[in-house]
Amino acid sequence: MEIPAARDPVSAARDAFGDAVLHVKQFRGETTLVVEPARLPEVLDFLRVSSGLVYNMLSDVSAVDYYPDDYGDEFDGDESDYRPGRFAVSYHILSMLYNRRLRVKVFAAEEDPRLPTATVVWPAANWLEREIADMMGITFDGHPDQRRLLMPEDWHGHPHRRDYPLGKETVAFSFNEAEIRKHKPFAQN
Repeated sequence: MEIPAARDPVSAARDAFGDAVLHVKQFRGETTLVVEPARLPEVLDFLRVSSGLVYNMLSDVSAVDYYPDDYGDEFDGDESDYRPGRFAVSYHILSMLYNRRLRVKVFAAEEDPRLPTATVVWPAANWLEREIADMMGITFDGHPDQRRLLMPEDWHGHPHRRDYPLGKETVAFSFNEAEIRKHKPFAQN
């Protein structure tokens, strides 16, 4: 059996999807494709099954909250600041046949962040997307199991968002330790 020659995933995706590939970033040997959210499952499936690409393993799904960054549709040419939405979700995929990795990134809006699920391509995305939905508040349309994964069902908020309030306990330093210890409960003998 002969293995087909490896193809460039960027040019293959641009040829197949045209304007759905919004941006490409190369940084320190890593390639990131930013794609239109509505086309995400289609792009992921193409990268998984196409000859010369065969990105056949989903290794991770991660999310970033860019709040309070100045994100917007404007792009001034600096590859590091392309952020058309507050939330970004990255699908890290691996071609075991060609031993190379690719990141496929989509952005979700600040108001009602919604993205299509990748579970139709990789069932392994199930719990990873549930964690992101629970911690970041991004809804994955078409996801087979919408329950919270880590937080209780009655929990309000999403702890990994950057605008989520931090704990209420003041950090003890040498200058305020006496004041903090005064309000702490200690066991009485």
